[in-house]
Amino acid sequence: MPRGGDRIWPYHPELLSKPVPRYTSYPTAAEFTDDFTGETLADALDAVGEAEPVSLYLHIPYCREICWYCGCNTGAANRGARLAGYLEALRREIDLVGARLGGRERVRRVAFGGGSPNALDPAQFASLADAVRRAFRLDEPVLSVEIDPRGFDAAWARALGDAAVSRVSLGVQTLAPHLQAAIGRVQPFEAIAETMALLRGAGVESINFDLMYGLPGQSDADLLDTLERAIDLGPDRLAVFGYAHVPHLIPRQRRIDATALPGAPARFDQAELAYRFLTAAGYEPVGFDHFARPGDELARATRRGQLHRNFQGFTEDGAKVLIGLGASAISEFPDRLLQNEKNAGRYRELIGGGALAVARGVWRDMEDQRRGTIIADLLTRGSALLPGNLDLSQELAALGPFEAAGLVVRDGGSLRLEATALPYARTIAAVFDRHRPDSAVRFSAAV
Repeated sequence: MPRGGDRIWPYHPELLSKPVPRYTSYPTAAEFTDDFTGETLADALDAVGEAEPVSLYLHIPYCREICWYCGCNTGAANRGARLAGYLEALRREIDLVGARLGGRERVRRVAFGGGSPNALDPAQFASLADAVRRAFRLDEPVLSVEIDPRGFDAAWARALGDAAVSRVSLGVQTLAPHLQAAIGRVQPFEAIAETMALLRGAGVESINFDLMYGLPGQSDADLLDTLERAIDLGPDRLAVFGYAHVPHLIPRQRRIDATALPGAPARFDQAELAYRFLTAAGYEPVGFDHFARPGDELARATRRGQLHRNFQGFTEDGAKVLIGLGASAISEFPDRLLQNEKNAGRYRELIGGGALAVARGVWRDMEDQRRGTIIADLLTRGSALLPGNLDLSQELAALGPFEAAGLVVRDGGSLRLEATALPYARTIAAVFDRHRPDSAVRFSAAV
């Protein structure tokens, strides 16, 4: 791995020492409180305008196998009656929300995530997709599904093709068998290759691989081998995340050997290695840790300056209203973020009683909305306008070390990240988070 003057990114460990959020929303979920009910969602749905673009996210909180590293709200799909009961409640919620919107919406995106949606059987997925079509006014939407290659088969591929799913994200993480064993996610390379062939045969146009660096015992050679073998399979997008070890928040991570985790300098080297390799292979960088083929819509949106960020990460989806359906799913509106009840049993009870299942959330006043725009613009465009109607004197002072390191440039009322600042983008964005100093929640490492 190149060091010193050969780096593409300078290494300033003191500027990366504080854990920071991933900023898939602002304020983050760490600021959610319990002072919200289904009525708060009902009011927001009533305010959706005629023909307003809306995106849907359906959460399936079940997996056939539980990976030790995973921070998702998910459980084992080992009880058919429990899974069937959850799907009944989810279809009921779909009907409740659709009826409340009354056909005013224009749904252009539908994402199925988890957990693992293919913890369902194909017929259950088809029934769920049909429920969405009946309840909402669809406008030739892009359908995307998260898939676990373990257990994916031809019947599932046919179901995706029948539903006109055009985008799929695969949880790959690593192709090194010893690392798969270390994180509790064993999946042979052949299973991933077979899944890719089935997906292409089903007409899926854009396939993403989720990969990780910073895994216990992971070497640069391990990461490079995974990257080489992964791109041989031809994914259109890759997300290369740093593993976030937070066992105080995710108890299942206690099964991972923390003593084998790479230190901060090694993590930084691995992040740079992934960036160097993938850009040299022809993928275009999208933010810090995402990459896409030049012809993929995500890369095109980046070049057009139309990249956005929501709970699914970097996206070309510009809808200002995202409705989350299912246990723990989060809905986003300009003035509020609302989260459904996390516990699947209590979620079913609320929906069964005819209520919307919101249990937590946060209001976004105008200052939050302005700060959220700054944070999102820094992460998606690498620059942001600093509104004159915000007092940012403390924030601008806090940028001093980043300016001294040549990572940011202030030009009048704007702030620009230099190309060398990519690994520091989240840390720089966090300067504008007025909630973070008071948050007791520990976030993940910036790199």
